[in-house]
Amino acid sequence: MSLFNSVFGNSKTPDNSKNNINWIPLTDLGQLNEIIELSNEKPVAIFKHSTRCSVSRMALKQFENEFNSADSVETYFLDLIAYRDVSNEIATRFQVVHQSPQLVLIKEGKSVYNASHSDIDAQELKSKI
Repeated sequence: MSLFNSVFGNSKTPDNSKNNINWIPLTDLGQLNEIIELSNEKPVAIFKHSTRCSVSRMALKQFENEFNSADSVETYFLDLIAYRDVSNEIATRFQVVHQSPQLVLIKEGKSVYNASHSDIDAQELKSKI
């Protein structure tokens, strides 16, 4: 394994065995309706990740190291390169400007918090949940 891969990783999806986040892959537009419904009972966080961007990989790894989803929030992971239509629909439905990487928190069907790049902060997300 190269130094680059050991620092930034090389997988396109997160490895749940190495973190405390139970990622749910977000791969279909229909899941957005499920997220809206679920967010009426429990907050939902969506992490939008670009598999082509080292900044996005670093933000993802930092977030995974600092956040434990436990039972307080459902966590969805979006590979926005593979599912650009889903990413675009998130921007439209939840009225957030598209960013990458980006973390969006949904409560009661609405975005109540979003952050991108170095502003993605696990402690800040916890305070919003």
